[in-house]
Amino acid sequence: MANVNQEGAWAQRAEAEIPTARREEELERALAHGLPGAPTLTDRTIPTFARGELPHFAGERGTFLKCPYVEDVHEVGDAEVAVFGVPLDAGATYRPGTRFGPQGIRRSTNLFGTYSYELGVDLREQLNLVDIGDVFTIPGNLEKSFDQISQAMSHVVQQGTMPVVLGGDHSIGFPTVRGLAAHHEGNIGIIHFDRHVDTQETDLDERMHTTPWFHATNIRNAPATNLVQVGIGGWQAPRAGVKVGRERGTTVITVGDVERVGVERVAETALEIAWQGAEAVYLSFDIDVIDAGFVPGTGWPEPGGLLPREALNLVRLVSEPGLAGIEVVECSPPYDWAEQTALLSARVILDSLAVQVRAGKLGRKAAARPRAAWGPTP
Repeated sequence: MANVNQEGAWAQRAEAEIPTARREEELERALAHGLPGAPTLTDRTIPTFARGELPHFAGERGTFLKCPYVEDVHEVGDAEVAVFGVPLDAGATYRPGTRFGPQGIRRSTNLFGTYSYELGVDLREQLNLVDIGDVFTIPGNLEKSFDQISQAMSHVVQQGTMPVVLGGDHSIGFPTVRGLAAHHEGNIGIIHFDRHVDTQETDLDERMHTTPWFHATNIRNAPATNLVQVGIGGWQAPRAGVKVGRERGTTVITVGDVERVGVERVAETALEIAWQGAEAVYLSFDIDVIDAGFVPGTGWPEPGGLLPREALNLVRLVSEPGLAGIEVVECSPPYDWAEQTALLSARVILDSLAVQVRAGKLGRKAAARPRAAWGPTP
């Protein structure tokens, strides 16, 4: 009788003869350059920042605006602004796909140059901007992913570098603020653009992308009274979250409010509340705040949101006094069309950075040592 598993048996034996030296070198490099993983991870070969084959949805696949890539995150302090991705969609309650958001946003910036005509800024010439790759997230475990994200955020902020985070679903808002707040003595204000309040305690029994601000505003120096939410409305605002915001004293500004009083007045109010008694302000921009007709590639599309021009004008206005960090979340490339959602996600970051450079809040830190020239990542 023929041996039915002849090839299978041979393949098992053959695997034992294949060397593992390069894999071991890769793991060693990942831990050296990407930092050891959060203490809650059992597998101690996993770094904080992905460096190598795993995970397959993260890693070195081009940089934001083709800026220099920093392999060793210990060197991030040489930069003024560091971009990193958080490829996570484990917190999505409806449409997944935001784990591919960092890739999609970076790829969309291939369309842009580094110079803005209206803003009169060239980021290549005026800003020490680098990309440090993606956080190594754990798809099946939100809490371990949160620990990885907080550790990554903390590392960047501790080095004196401004973080720019490419999401990822909006559950990351809690661990990013947690990592940021740990390095500020005073209060952190949060300006949050979204169609959804995201303030309920749990959703589907977990801390999902509908819950970040309940948990972030439990942090001692990130009080709810410094949380301003712009663009809220529609048919996807859970009453449990509305109740929390009412009880904690958050400020909600709807799209109707924007129409009624105008972009300038809304931005003025947002800045006044977010900065009241605070030493720094963080910008969290959920791309679904923009009308769903312009951003099809997102987890919870909601018609009736802001127009792109309104959203970008608001971002410019609230960014001008300077920010402690930026995150853009909920870009889901599998649902996108013609990169519309990714392009708008990138524009939020580019416009925010540019107005901060123009205002003199950024663009004052030269590189401590020569870096690779701007251009395609090797």
